[in-house]
Amino acid sequence: MKSGALKKMNFLKRRQENMTADAKKRGLGRGLDALFQDQKKEEESFQPILKRADEMVAAANAAKAQQGKVITTAGGQRKLPVDKLTPGKFQPRRHFDEGAIDQLAESISVHGVLQPLLVRTISNSMFEIIAGERRWRAAQKAQLHEVPVVIQELTDKEALEIALIENLQREDLSAIEEAEGYQRLVDEFGHTQEMLAQQLGKSRSHVANTLRLLKLPAKLQGMIQKGLLSAGHARALIGAKNPEELANAIVKRGLSVRQAEKLVQDSAEGKLKPKKQKQFRQKDVDILALEERLTGKLGLRVTIESAQGNASAGRLAVDYKSLDQLEDLIARLSATPGK
Repeated sequence: MKSGALKKMNFLKRRQENMTADAKKRGLGRGLDALFQDQKKEEESFQPILKRADEMVAAANAAKAQQGKVITTAGGQRKLPVDKLTPGKFQPRRHFDEGAIDQLAESISVHGVLQPLLVRTISNSMFEIIAGERRWRAAQKAQLHEVPVVIQELTDKEALEIALIENLQREDLSAIEEAEGYQRLVDEFGHTQEMLAQQLGKSRSHVANTLRLLKLPAKLQGMIQKGLLSAGHARALIGAKNPEELANAIVKRGLSVRQAEKLVQDSAEGKLKPKKQKQFRQKDVDILALEERLTGKLGLRVTIESAQGNASAGRLAVDYKSLDQLEDLIARLSATPGK
């Protein structure tokens, strides 16, 4: 048996054993069929991306034909070695969920990559990934040597737009990553908010409100990235005189967006009573540092509350937004040290 095939079989065997062990310990394990459905669902959402790329190339070819220039033909589907691909410089995502990529690798190990990646040529032997970087990363973890691709000759503007569309369709970009992508389209390619709304299938108000998040202090943008503040909470803080103080109060008290808006309004109108203002006092710096460390480690918001009058006792809370996040947390807490 070839060494590549043997490695793939060993990888699959280890993965299957780990999944079985986790399922027994947690009772929440997911089989390969479920992972396959996840991959299929994700890759079905990729079809509009390829369609949009075809439309862009067709429009560019039509313009060239009218000007009497040579028409560039679109590349068909083919396979390329994974080491001939490089991440796109217009990738708006800065953080990849390694757990999700591991799950995708599980499915790819058995079923392969169902939909091709979209790439463009950057040299005679190298290609830049425009859409599909998660699949490329997962394919490497699954020890595949080649992946299917569609090669299109796209401009920088088209590449950035498609990279944004792909990520926005999955709706798992952070609000700050989304805002930064919008801002790049505005600054580097002259897009208006109206153009962004039309091309990305968003309302103009959504685009405007998302861009406004970039006006917040860097510390608050970091809180959004870490999931401590939602985009709705953050928008309520835009223009506030004391946004960081209010943000800490919102996180500490676990306020809803509506409650946060009321808090900001009361602060602006001077309606906050001295007794309530005591709630704005920041936690001990060591507690805040520990919260931030745990949040970064788990990828989930962690809050620590000391018992009144007793700094050595209290409660620790971990927020999760889906069963997948809960399952991942339980797996980490159940893991045997050293394994």
